[in-house]
Amino acid sequence: MNNLKTLMLMVLLAAIMMFFGAMLGGRTGLMAMLVLSLGMNFFTYWFSDSIVLRTSGAREITREEAPQLYQLVENLAVRANLPMPKVCIIDEDVPNAFATGRNPSNAAVAVTTGIMRVLDYNELSGVLAHELSHVKNRDILTSTIAAMMASVITYAAQFFAFFGGNRDENGEGSNPIAGLLMVILAPIAAMLIQMAISRSREYEADKDGGTICGNPNYLADALEKIEYYARNAAPMPEARPATAHMYIINPFSGAGQTIANLFSTHPETEKRIARLREQASLMHVR
Repeated sequence: MNNLKTLMLMVLLAAIMMFFGAMLGGRTGLMAMLVLSLGMNFFTYWFSDSIVLRTSGAREITREEAPQLYQLVENLAVRANLPMPKVCIIDEDVPNAFATGRNPSNAAVAVTTGIMRVLDYNELSGVLAHELSHVKNRDILTSTIAAMMASVITYAAQFFAFFGGNRDENGEGSNPIAGLLMVILAPIAAMLIQMAISRSREYEADKDGGTICGNPNYLADALEKIEYYARNAAPMPEARPATAHMYIINPFSGAGQTIANLFSTHPETEKRIARLREQASLMHVR
């Protein structure tokens, strides 16, 4: 099912790019965006995870550098029946985490130094189990491709708006209103798609993560802490709107980010916590 979702996402985002390309550049713009979208689909499948890790400031670590973290990921991967992923650390005080990769054999989990500082061992295990659930459910390819394509749509919108223009059959004239609409609507379209694919998968990853770590309350407690710090801190400097849906908590949910919250790629944290508490009750754990 997730493979089908990934394919549909790639086709849909390509169609959006072609639509706006045609609107601003006619047949030439349409063909240019078709070629670009095909190239980007190939590129994102093979290299998007490396780009996401690099742009987020994540660095891969060894067992010797962070033995407790590495061992925890290893233990949870065994419980989830997954290959050992790469373990990465982001030097950032705001607590957060994400997973990326094209499949379970080429996955990576990344955590900030802040999350390692504010969460205890059990809470961190809940967060990592959540991220490994994304790997197990093959959400990571879909979310990584969405991140890359959202970036492409945004940059393409800006390029066509300022350097392209809607030309007639004789190659003359331009439509500045169309260019302005492109700048406004293309990123919104990308965000709406990100929201559609990420909100439901967060609930599923929470549920499976609660099972993998052995106690859904571990993840619920972690989400409470992460949400508190996220809302009372500035947005993560290395985070990008295109990759916001990949984090366990929206990295742009801090104070003064009202507009970003309107397009949040995550379900309400309170609802996520309530579901986890209910799951823990059914599992008879505290």
